[in-house]
This record gives sequence, C-alpha cells and structure tokens, in this order.
Amino acid sequence: MMMDEEELEYAEDLEAILHLTPEVQLAIEQVFPSQDPLDRADFNAVEYINTLFPTEQSLANIDDVVNKIRLKIRCLDDNIRTVVRGQTNVGQDGRQALEEAQVAIGQLFGKIKDIKDKAEKSEQMVKEITRDIKQLDHAKRHLTTSITTLNHLHMLAGGVDSLEAMTRKRQYGEVANLLQGVVNVLEHFHKYMGIPQIRQLSERVKVAQSELGTQILADFEEAFPAQGSKRAGGPSNVLRDACLVANVLDPRIKQEIIKKFIRQHLSEYMVLFQENQDVAWLDKIDRRYAWIKRQLVDYEEKYGRMFPEEWCMTERIAVEFCHITRTELAKVMRTRAKEIEVKLLLFAIQRTTNFEGLLAKRFSGCTLTDAPGVKKPETPLESTNPFLEDDVGEDGSEMEEDLDRPKKHKAPDNPFHGIISKCFEPHLYVYIESQDKNLGEMIDRFVSDFRAQGPPKAGTEDGGAVLPSCADLFVYYKKCMVQCSQLSTGEPMIAFTTIFQKYLREYAWKILSGNLPKTSSNSGGLTIKSLLQEKEGSEAAKFTVEELCLICSILSTAEYCLATTQQLEDKLKEKVDKTLVERINLTGEMDTFSNVISNSIQLLVQDLDAACDPALTAMSKMPWQSVEHVGDQSPYVTSVIMHIKQIVPIIRDNLASTRKYFTQFCIKFTNSFIPKFINHLFRCKTISMVGAEQLLLDTHSLKTVLLDLPSIGSQVVRKAPASYTKIVVKGMTRAEMILKVVMAPHEPSVVFVDNYIKLLADGNPETFQKTLDMKGLKRSEQSSMLELFRQRLPTPPSGTDGGPSLSFSTPTPEQENSRIRKLEKLIKKRL
Repeated sequence: MMMDEEELEYAEDLEAILHLTPEVQLAIEQVFPSQDPLDRADFNAVEYINTLFPTEQSLANIDDVVNKIRLKIRCLDDNIRTVVRGQTNVGQDGRQALEEAQVAIGQLFGKIKDIKDKAEKSEQMVKEITRDIKQLDHAKRHLTTSITTLNHLHMLAGGVDSLEAMTRKRQYGEVANLLQGVVNVLEHFHKYMGIPQIRQLSERVKVAQSELGTQILADFEEAFPAQGSKRAGGPSNVLRDACLVANVLDPRIKQEIIKKFIRQHLSEYMVLFQENQDVAWLDKIDRRYAWIKRQLVDYEEKYGRMFPEEWCMTERIAVEFCHITRTELAKVMRTRAKEIEVKLLLFAIQRTTNFEGLLAKRFSGCTLTDAPGVKKPETPLESTNPFLEDDVGEDGSEMEEDLDRPKKHKAPDNPFHGIISKCFEPHLYVYIESQDKNLGEMIDRFVSDFRAQGPPKAGTEDGGAVLPSCADLFVYYKKCMVQCSQLSTGEPMIAFTTIFQKYLREYAWKILSGNLPKTSSNSGGLTIKSLLQEKEGSEAAKFTVEELCLICSILSTAEYCLATTQQLEDKLKEKVDKTLVERINLTGEMDTFSNVISNSIQLLVQDLDAACDPALTAMSKMPWQSVEHVGDQSPYVTSVIMHIKQIVPIIRDNLASTRKYFTQFCIKFTNSFIPKFINHLFRCKTISMVGAEQLLLDTHSLKTVLLDLPSIGSQVVRKAPASYTKIVVKGMTRAEMILKVVMAPHEPSVVFVDNYIKLLADGNPETFQKTLDMKGLKRSEQSSMLELFRQRLPTPPSGTDGGPSLSFSTPTPEQENSRIRKLEKLIKKRL
C-alpha cells in the first residue's frame, strides 16, 4: 500500500516536470520534427492503445507489441544515459573557454591603446609640419583680398570723379554705363562703410544720383513744357540717353518722368472733352477713341525711339486714357442720367467694348499692375455664354447644338475688359427695363400668333415638333446674354436672370399650358367627372387628330425648354461671380415645364381612356349568363383595339423625338385602364361557365394588345420596356385569376375559398363578395361563404394591418369619390 502511494506521487511529480509551455513545445517541434504519436504534446494513452488494438482479434499480438515498446524504452534509456554522460565535463570546458576569452580581450584592448597613442603622435607631427603652410595660405588670401579691394577702390574713386564730370556735361550716354558699374562696385564696400574715405565716396555717389535725377527731370520739363506754354518740345538723343540713366536711378525718377509725360500728352484731351463740352456726351463717344488713336500714332512717329521699349509708353498712355475716360464718362452720365436712352446706352457700350478689344489686340496688358496710379481691372468675364454662336437658325437647332457641344479651347481673356465699360454698370437698369418690356411684348406676340395660325396640322412636319416660338425666345435670350456678359458678372447678371425666370414661367403658362386642349368644349362632351362616373349611354368626346398633335407638340416644346433651362442655369453659374452663384436657381421654372409635360401626358391618357369607356360599359351590360358558346373576341374588345390602333400610332409618331415620354404615356394608360377593366369585370353579374371562358379569351386578347401597345401599328417592332411589360402582366394576370375563380365550382365551399385565396392573394372581403356576385350566388349562400373566407384567411404577420393584396386592387366607392373631388379641384384651379 505504501509502495502504491509512493509510485503515485512519483508519477505526479514526473508529470509536473514533463509539462511544457506551448512556446517551448512549439520550439521543440521545430528543432526536432517527428510524426511519432508518443512525441505529441497532447498524447493520449487510451487513444494510442485503441490505435494499436482496434479489434479484439488484434489482442492476439499483444506480446509482440509489448516487446517492441520495451525495446523502444531501452533504446531511449541508452540515449538518455549517453547524453547525460556527455554533459559531465561541459561546465569545466565552459569555464576554461571563458578564461581564454577574457585573456584575448585584454590583449586586444592593449593593442588598441597602442594604436591610439601612435595616431595622436602622428596627428601632432602633421600639425607641426603644416603650421607654416597654413600661415602662408592665410597670408596669400589676405593679400589677394587687399589687392582686389584696392582695385575696386581705385575704380570707385575714378568712377565717381568721372561721373560728376559727365553729369555736369550732360553726357548721359556714358553716364548710363558708368553709373551702373559704380553702383555695382560700391556694393563690395558695404562692410567697409565704417572707414571715413569709403563713406565719403558713398555719399558722393548718392549726391551724384540725386543731381542726375533732378537734372534729368529738369531736362524733360524743358523739352516738354506744361500745357499753355508757347515753347515747342520734342525728342532728342540727350533725352533718350537720359531715359537709360533713369533706369539705373531710383525707380521714382522713372515713374515721375512717365507720369509727367503722360499728363502732358493727355492734357489736350482733358480740355477738349470736358464735361460741359458737346463732344463729351455718349452720342459722340467715337470721337474720344478716334482722338486717342491719332495721338498714339503721333507718339509712335515722334517719340517711339526716345523711351526704352521695356517702358511700354504707348500702352501706358492708352491705359491712363482709359481711366480718365471712365471717370469722365461716369461723371457726365451721373449728371445727365435722365437723358440716357437704351439705344444711346447700347451704342456707347458697343463702341467702348470694341475699343477695349482693339487694345487687347495691340497691347499685352503688362502695365496694368505697375503703371502709376493704375489698378488692375477685375478679372475679365469668361466666354461661357450658353448661346455664343452669332448665327442661329430660326428653328433654334444650332442653339441646341451649342448647348450640347463640348467646350472648345477658349481664347485668352481680354485684360482690358471693363477698364472703361465698367462705368456703364450703374446705368444698366435702363437696358434691363427695356428688355423686360421687349420680352413681355414678345410673349404677347407669341400668344396672338398662335391664335392666328392655329394648332399644327396633322400629317405635316409641324405635328409634334417643337413650337417655333420656343426657338425665338431662346435666340432673344442669347442676344441679351451676350450684351450683358460684356458688361458685368455681378448684380446686373442677377437682374437679367430674374427677368428670364419671369418670362420662362409666362411662356410655360400662356403658350404651353394655356393652349392645351380642354377636356370639355362648348359643343358638348364629357367632363373629367363624367368620364370617371361613366354615365350610361354617353359618348366620349375625343380629341381630334390636330388636337392630339398639338398636345404632343406642347409636350415636346416643354421637354426642350426643360433641358435648355437646366443647361442655361449651369452656364449662368459659371459666368456669374462666385459670391452670387447661390442666387442663380431656375428650379422653379424647370418644375413648371415638368408640370406641363405631366399635364400633357395626362390629357393623352384621359383621351384614350375616354375612347375605351363605352366599350367597357358595353361589356358590363352584356348577358354573360346566356352565352352559349365561346367564339372569337367580343365586339367590345374589337372596339377597344380599334381605338388603341387609331390613337396610339398618332401619339407615338408625334413623340418620336421624346421617346421616354411616350413610354410614360403607355405606363400611365395601362395603370389607368387595367384597374378600370377589372372594375367593369366585377359589374358583370351572373356569369355562366361559357361566359367566363369567353371573358377569359377577351382578357387574353386585351393582354396581348397591351403588351404590344408601344409598337402597335408600327412597321418597326421594338421590344417593350421591361417595366411596362411587368405592369401589364401583373394587372392582366389578376383579371385572369378572377375569371378562373368564377369558372371554378363553389362546392365544396372550403376548396373554393382556398382556391380563391391561393389565386388572388387578396384578403379584402369586398373583393371576394364581388366575385360571388359574378357567380350569381344568393345572399344567404354569400353569407356563409364570407364567414368561411374570414376563417380561412392566413394570419397576417405582426406589424401589418391586413392580408396581401396586389397593386391593382379595385378602388372602393369612397376612394372613387375622393379621386373625383380631387380632379374637380385640380380642374377648377387650372381654369
């Protein structure tokens, strides 16, 4: 017993000793990879024994297995014994190796110290050898600097003496070159200014420069006397050389020369075009520009070679003239504001912008930033007008191409834009009021012309085309935009945009919406309310072919205006100042044109709906109980198909340029017709089995026609859009399911109710009762059926209020009356 406890404790200690961490175990596996199950960290003795003896028959070899294991144990013991014995002398060997390493390190340290000492001695020796050489190098450098400085000093002293002498003799040609050299040499003596002689030379140079500036200004004043002097002035070689000297002197001397010369050159202009002179008014603005042209030509002939080319004197004279002209024009227009008329203002603006363009061709604008008293004008307006082409056809085709055409490479901006014409901006209200009046008259003329010419004729090129007045309107917009863009990108542009918005809305209301055919006429016809109520025996008042063409033409025009207005808004935002971009918003006008499109499509749908109503009414009045056999499609189906074939091709041909809106028309008509057809199906009472089969055949015929509706009557057959096909299939399949339920026997009741729920997936009891009415069941039978129907309905999921239903569920009478009231209000509002 004691032996067993000791063995157990030994086994536990051994197990604790052999327990290795996962990191150690992983390292062992990497160093000594092994596939032996005994070497695995998760070794399980039971699993290993089961592997050796999977069956009872394998226990017969247990002795062999035990012998193999014992042999393996002896081998392992031998290996362990060998390793343990081999490690006996490891400690002693390690200590010996460590002592040898320490001795080697000591020897190495001694050698390094010896090398360091020898290097320090060598460095000291080199310093002693090169000490004298360094002294010689420093002496050479100082001697060279001294010689150079003495040469510069000699040149400076001689240059100052020569400069003073040449200044007295006015030898400006030699002074220009000498002065620049003296200034350059003097820069070398900035660090020697503490020496009295150097400081004295520097003062003499400054005095010479000052005397030269005063002398040159006096020479120019003598050569070009002030206004009113009798002495004639003119160019000379002395003045030409003096300009070269001025380039070297203080820049203020150059600016003073330029300022006085330009002032003297333009003094005559200030007298001739004073505010009280007759030629100062806008009607004679050409004379101002003619005068400066003559003066510039005269300057080039007389003084072109006197001033250096880099002074750009011709351009400076023109720029100063522009600023004087802008100030004088602003003053005279402010004084005589009541005399400004539109034609006079436009004449002055045109002549001024032409002159600014001429300046841009002749000059580069390099003096606009550094001319005396000249400020650079505001950033010129970019050429982003949406209607830039000068020649636009009356049909507006080129204008539309301009809007869709990619932007071309723009010419360089005019740096002189607005340098004079900016003065007209405060008076643009005159032009804006004039354009407001002109646009109003244009809209009134469009209205009267439309009434005089009447709607477009069917079968002509005008049928369904964009109205010509639309192109005229945008062409006129183009002219206004070009004129306005030449003047300002600020508040006047916002004012013009407001006017455009006003007349875009008026065009939409008076020309487009105002000329849409009415749904009722004085000669009689059905109102929208009567169409929805479907009075018995009434005949639908259909639109004529001309009226259909007119509706399509108005729709196409509204679509064109919508697209063009969107592009116009984008262009305006590019052209206007960045601070005003948020005030450009034509969303309201685009919504107005979108409403015109929607109303036009709705009128087309109502017209085709009204044409089909009598046929559907006839269907609901037929005695389906007495039908004896199934034949071809019923007459009411033929009537519906006939109306569709008459109206749809006309609409499709006239909407060829706006295909997407024809698709919308087809979708809206289908969404209106199919629920109405199902509603009339429910009105068919007591349908026999044969009658239901006939109705099912008719429904299939209508489904086929509706699927082919987009391309009906067309030589080119196109596949209908998937969205449209889905609507038709979904709606007409519901009608077919209703008829299949009617055809099914109502006994047994449970089967009938379950079949109804499965086919229609409609949990509305009213729809189920209408189906029972179609079968001709009595009220007593219907009551039990309805109770069973409510019981058999599947429980709706949590969070829902009712069972599943299709999108084409029949509207209740209350919903129908609500729709009628809404339509009546809409009609009254529009009228």
